[in-house]
Amino acid sequence: MEEKTCKNSRLIHCITNPISMNQCANTILALGARPIMAEHPDEVAEITRTASSLMLNLGSITEARITSMRISLREANSTGIPVTLDAVGAACSIMRRTLVKLLLSSGSFAVIKGNYSEIIALYDDTYKASGVDAKEGIEEDLVMQAAMRLSEKHHTIVAATGRTDIIAADGEIRKVEGGTSQLSQVTGTGCMLGAVIATYLADKNDVQNVADACAFFKKCGAKARTDKGIGTFMVNLLDEIGGSHEV
Repeated sequence: MEEKTCKNSRLIHCITNPISMNQCANTILALGARPIMAEHPDEVAEITRTASSLMLNLGSITEARITSMRISLREANSTGIPVTLDAVGAACSIMRRTLVKLLLSSGSFAVIKGNYSEIIALYDDTYKASGVDAKEGIEEDLVMQAAMRLSEKHHTIVAATGRTDIIAADGEIRKVEGGTSQLSQVTGTGCMLGAVIATYLADKNDVQNVADACAFFKKCGAKARTDKGIGTFMVNLLDEIGGSHEV
């Protein structure tokens, strides 16, 4: 597993949800990069143009945020900036799945990320889940099939996150083990992983870097595990992210 080096303090532009905005920004800072969370439609093209990577997170949708995502996606594609799409809640809302399809038809993505349920929902329109968490007991074979088909259809890397992260690209599957169940007990850790992936892509846009990002985050989660409570776990997690990468 390659650990992260961000000596050039690359700028990572995130259009994300307010629930996890602080965690995502601090995650990027902990990796040695610089976050900017600009989302006003009148400025996002200019901001994206100066960035090294773009993350679009569907966690909390507004009309203005949808407009900004489309503008930033277009700008990122025109300047060759890698884009990560975090399909939060795609399994629980027709509107979110429709938005994902709109974005996928509007531009190209380096990575499509989601939990097991979200990735299956993007593959199978009839699949439904409750809330933004993945259903329990999903078979990995189904996730691998969905991830592979999405990767082939959209010519991108697909990262399905869960107890084992499943990464599909170029007709192959990679699995990343590890982590801790406490990662699912704190709001925003999935969004934080999206920020890690986006930061890694700023250095190198390839499947190995995505796998490294997932492995790094799981390692930090495992080291952050605590018996004191989830508040302490979140503090520990940010400390591990900051302490584990090369500065």
